[in-house]
Amino acid sequence: VQLVESGGGLVQVGGSLRLSCAASGSTFRINAMGWYRQAPGKQRELVAGITSDGGNTNYVDSVKGRFTISRDNAKNTMYLQMNSLKPEDTAVYYCTAVGHRKYWGQGTQVTVSS
Repeated sequence: VQLVESGGGLVQVGGSLRLSCAASGSTFRINAMGWYRQAPGKQRELVAGITSDGGNTNYVDSVKGRFTISRDNAKNTMYLQMNSLKPEDTAVYYCTAVGHRKYWGQGTQVTVSS
């Protein structure tokens, strides 16, 4: 399974970005998926997760009400809609997928400027 993120960039405080994660390869192995992020000098943290059918989602408290995770299994793509962005959201965002092991994308930088 290969994962490729896109959609990161530079945005002002209060702005929005939509991240995408395109999966390829043995996608039939994929169950749950999620987004992690890692800010400079900080540990990587789970931002949001979604079950295989998209029926259940979970979020870290700091993004609840601002971020929305979703997936389109027909397109083998997962999304993270990020609204009301704050400087503390600045990080490299990683896509993950759980199959017979955990797969990681290469990451996409999100920078929120004040």
